[in-house]
Amino acid sequence: MQTRVAEMLGAEFPIFAFSHCRDVVAAVSRAGGIGVMGAVRLTPQQLKIELDWIDQHVDGRPYGVDFLLPSDYEGDDVEALEREIPAEHRAFIENLESQFGIPPRNNPGEPSELGGGDGLVSTHAHARELIEVALEHPMAVAVSALGPFPADLAERFERAGVRTAGMVGQVKHVQKHVDAGTDIIIAVGTEAAGHTGDITTTVLVPQVVDAAGDIPVIAAGGVGDGRQIASALALGAEGVWTGSIWLTTAESDLDPSVQEKLFAATSQDTVRSRCASGKPVRQLVTPWVSAWEDPGAPVSPLPMPLQGLLVRDPIVSAWEHGVDPVMGTPVGQIVGMLNRRTTVRDVMLELVEEFADSTQRLIALSGMDE
Repeated sequence: MQTRVAEMLGAEFPIFAFSHCRDVVAAVSRAGGIGVMGAVRLTPQQLKIELDWIDQHVDGRPYGVDFLLPSDYEGDDVEALEREIPAEHRAFIENLESQFGIPPRNNPGEPSELGGGDGLVSTHAHARELIEVALEHPMAVAVSALGPFPADLAERFERAGVRTAGMVGQVKHVQKHVDAGTDIIIAVGTEAAGHTGDITTTVLVPQVVDAAGDIPVIAAGGVGDGRQIASALALGAEGVWTGSIWLTTAESDLDPSVQEKLFAATSQDTVRSRCASGKPVRQLVTPWVSAWEDPGAPVSPLPMPLQGLLVRDPIVSAWEHGVDPVMGTPVGQIVGMLNRRTTVRDVMLELVEEFADSTQRLIALSGMDE
């Protein structure tokens, strides 16, 4: 599986694995892939601790860090932004807190290491602080989740020898990354977890490949086994981006009760909703998410980062106190294939073996093996 992307990053396999868990990131890289640490929910101090640990446990293998610098958002002054939140939205939140029995958060507004809402409040100022920390570590690739990196940051990465990757959900976004000099473009289909558009992976990837020219493309969304990797490469991609499949590994730090929800879920049990960050995020359907999607809800989600500021404390509190109806996670439609707890190494082995079997089957069908 030695594509240009694998050679570019010095990896055995062009399999990217996004995770907020350092153990998953390091284990994937050690197994030959490219673990990517999600930085958005961390403070700069927390990110330094996580990357220091990864450096010590990745055995010199390549890894990446994912940042959130939305090209369209409301600004960086958090205190001023909080004053912009309408009273009716605050009242709706208070009603939900009462409905679900969410107690006050232990330390309102403070960073939390729990899997709740800290990552929902994203500003460029915060992302730049995280990038300064990451540049002190030997990351192989920096990923921008919502739009290309600004020119000054792209130059910093280039000088540091760090490759850049950027996500697109529509073909019209490709040119922005071409103009910005992005090294790798990630075509994110609607099946994916997290921030997604509404175009399926199999439709989006070939169009992005054609529009990207010489820039290699990675396929994201609906990739859970080797058959889907073979499909992505057949569409012209030079690697895959995965995320959901690592949530149910032994290395994952996802709460066991939420892992059980994933095991029980089907591919119909996810929804793209703006209730988390203000932008469409595919996530597990929970009573909390459904309350925002109810046609009778008195308010609609606010733009980023206002929505994140609105829901951060109740969501983190729900995790602190184990309020089950609120506890969920971003997850893709591949959740319907997650039915057992396994290990990162076993997942990687299965991906590679299934990919090999799929390519051999295609070769046999083509008659090229005769």
